[in-house]
Amino acid sequence: MITITRLFDFPYYQLEKFNKPDALVTKQNGVWEKTSTQEYIDKANAISRALLRMGIQKDDKIAIISSNNRTEWNIMDIGILQTGAQNVPIYPTIAQEDYEYILNHSESIYVFVSDIEVLAKVNNIKSNVPSLKEVFSFNEIEGCKNWKELLKLGEDKSNQNDVEERKNNVKAEDLATIIYTSGTTGRPKGVMLSHKNVVSNVINSAPRIPFEAGKSVALSFLPICHIFERMILYLYQYYGVSVYFGESIDKISVNTKEVKPTVITAVPRLLEKVYDSIFAKGSELKGIKKMLFFWAINLGLRYEPYGANGAWYEFQLKIARKLIFSKWKEGLGGNLDLMVSGSAALQKRLARVFAAAEIPVIEGYGLSETSPVISVNDMRNRGFKVGTVGKVIDNVEVKIAEDGEILCKGSNVMMGYYKDPEKTAEAIIDGYFHTGDIGNIDNEGFLTITDRKKEMFKTSGGKYIAPQIIENTMKQSRFIEQIMVIGDGEKMPGAFIQPNFDFVKEWAKLHSIQLGATNQEIVSNPKVIERIKLEVETLNKKFGNWEQVKRFELTPDVWSINGGHLTPTLKLRRKIILGIYKNLYEEIYGHSL
Repeated sequence: MITITRLFDFPYYQLEKFNKPDALVTKQNGVWEKTSTQEYIDKANAISRALLRMGIQKDDKIAIISSNNRTEWNIMDIGILQTGAQNVPIYPTIAQEDYEYILNHSESIYVFVSDIEVLAKVNNIKSNVPSLKEVFSFNEIEGCKNWKELLKLGEDKSNQNDVEERKNNVKAEDLATIIYTSGTTGRPKGVMLSHKNVVSNVINSAPRIPFEAGKSVALSFLPICHIFERMILYLYQYYGVSVYFGESIDKISVNTKEVKPTVITAVPRLLEKVYDSIFAKGSELKGIKKMLFFWAINLGLRYEPYGANGAWYEFQLKIARKLIFSKWKEGLGGNLDLMVSGSAALQKRLARVFAAAEIPVIEGYGLSETSPVISVNDMRNRGFKVGTVGKVIDNVEVKIAEDGEILCKGSNVMMGYYKDPEKTAEAIIDGYFHTGDIGNIDNEGFLTITDRKKEMFKTSGGKYIAPQIIENTMKQSRFIEQIMVIGDGEKMPGAFIQPNFDFVKEWAKLHSIQLGATNQEIVSNPKVIERIKLEVETLNKKFGNWEQVKRFELTPDVWSINGGHLTPTLKLRRKIILGIYKNLYEEIYGHSL
């Protein structure tokens, strides 16, 4: 019986327990190509044999930069780890200057890239990375070595005993990977995670996820370079889940219909878009169908678990599920019964309405530094509460500091920041990792996150403002795509708002309002400004007078990763956004930053 102590033990455990014919599935040239558990292991061993022949030593660093999740990534991951080397995943969307920094900081000696766009960025900086020996690609690219050359080099099994020796010498406490955080400010930090960190997190999170072992089907599309999706992929292997890799975020709708997954992982921004799309289609209905749609929506927005709303509500919900919500499920492939959400706060209304539709969103909480899961909801055994991130997982300790900061201790807490003992000492004190998040634990053991410690600010009147709570509430408006609350040291909170341009255009058409052709003309339109002002004033009523957004300015840009507004995990880069819109700041407050 396989005992899992290292990350590369997961596929061997799956082989012993489930032996899946479709362990990993990637679409190639329009066809879903299946890789069995045995083939997954065989190819990983071929990669390990090739790497040894190329002179890879214990603790060497190998980077992988992939624009999409794919079977090759997982094979390379196991192949690298079995040699005692470390896998350094890099976000494909970051600037090439960050590629250069991370490759140099990690001293990576090989890089595996997915496609020609990523290769171009690496080629532009590789002469500035003295440690880098060679670049390989997953796609066939002229002039670039291909990863299949390693599979060919590893066909000869004569050095498999050397691979086994390397595997046997890898300890649970050894470094497995360095995750470079996307960072909202400054250079990315290299989070060092051991095999034990991630393995323990998988094993301790597993009881919270209601998979039907060996029978579930997952669609994976969140970036695998983030520890959230990567840990989930190990968890899928542990449970014998068939993993289909989505082609891209843009093709999620198509892929869900093809794959018919039972589970997906998502971030709140994506769930907001799914809900908005469903809402928009419902708005186009006529007569009784439209009336029933919005009746079901309003019912869903009042949802409370475990029959708390009473028998009459549950009777109505049963009808709504049959008439309306069942169609939502069909639109997501027909089999989806679980969505796992992380990375940012989920709006309560989305948690309620998806649970009402029998597609519950299981919200969890964690950080790269905690491998990542600290807590997670679970619909079973009264382990789910709307507005919380669930109960702390087994064998992890959480305590709330005097200032409200969440502190975490356990085998999931990172080894430290790579080559940065000072920042490590600041983050881990007496064994507790200081998360930087503010929260509380209620009398039932549910953890609630209220804000980021560093993002809270005081007005000139001395009142504390928690911007994330306000932003999350404001984004309930279909007119508001993105918002950043500002006002540190000012007399009142203000905000930069990026309108939902697609929805604003629909609204204008419906009301015969002439909009200009450009986003700048749209955000300058008095009727658009007035309508968004009404949204802000309505949602302001949920807050105390000192917390209410008194003034705002609309931005013409669509906030994006490439534009510098968002991190690769779609968090706001607050300092950068302040810099981009310093002229708008002056409009709000009458003075410069």
